[in-house]
Amino acid sequence: MSFVYRGLKAEMERYIVTEHDIHHQLEHILDENPKVEHVTDRPAQLGDEVIIDYAGFCDGEQFAGGTAQHQPLTLGSGSFIPGFEEQLVGKEIGEEVIVSVTFPEVYHSEKLAGKAAEFHCKIHHIHAKSRYELNDDFAKEFGGCETMDEFKEKLTLSMQAYVDDQSEMELQNRLLLQAAESLGYEPTEEEIEKELDQQLGDLSAQLAQQGLNLEMYCQFTGGTVEKLREEARPEAEKILRAQAAISEIASLENITAAEEEIDHALEIIASQNGITLEQIKEFSAENDDLKKSVEHSVVMGKVMRLIRDAAEITIV
Repeated sequence: MSFVYRGLKAEMERYIVTEHDIHHQLEHILDENPKVEHVTDRPAQLGDEVIIDYAGFCDGEQFAGGTAQHQPLTLGSGSFIPGFEEQLVGKEIGEEVIVSVTFPEVYHSEKLAGKAAEFHCKIHHIHAKSRYELNDDFAKEFGGCETMDEFKEKLTLSMQAYVDDQSEMELQNRLLLQAAESLGYEPTEEEIEKELDQQLGDLSAQLAQQGLNLEMYCQFTGGTVEKLREEARPEAEKILRAQAAISEIASLENITAAEEEIDHALEIIASQNGITLEQIKEFSAENDDLKKSVEHSVVMGKVMRLIRDAAEITIV
């Protein structure tokens, strides 16, 4: 079977944004951006946002990670340990409250799992939340538009561009997998294991940002690390076949990453991370993995565009 990456055929599904989609998105904006008013003449109610200090104690000793100052908390949101938020209902600004709770049996800190604890809290502020009305004032504040009709039009264009981008990405991935299938490349067991290590490493990094690790994640999901690896195996093989196809096309077509293209990619990364191009270039010069990753990303983008431009696409 010959390697085919030009003249591939595929359908591209183009979803057209509807009035219902716009209405749903506006409702989402309303939910995510409530009107907040300072309350001084009543105690806290369910639905209010309170600004609190708290310090957690277990067995009479303050425990690490259980302390915060001026922490916002919406009462009834379920953000904190079960039973915590309800005990702040009916409390006044300036009031000091001792909240008694029991940590869940399955908790990310084994030292606290299933244990009783007390949180010494102080309420600094109470904010009442309500929904904005969908009118021209709302359009000005959240859409930078003079009228609601103008905001809806702007939102429609933005949402259409987003779904079109998603459709294009999905199309390019399918074209690449078509090409990879014709290459007939089969990754070795060593390559698969290395890719699985990479995937689980990425998952571990994501979990660490939430104060979790792989073992805790497996406890929550009722699985094991071995099961995670087995479930990730088909995707790992697919990724390796795609990477092999990209490398082969780049070789056949003499596709490389020019210095200015790498600089442009680094400039985007720098902008996304709030640092200067000079800073990330300095870091890249000392970090060979980053430099290779950026170079690979540039080459992959050029290969994907070649496959896409040479394909026969039917839009439906």
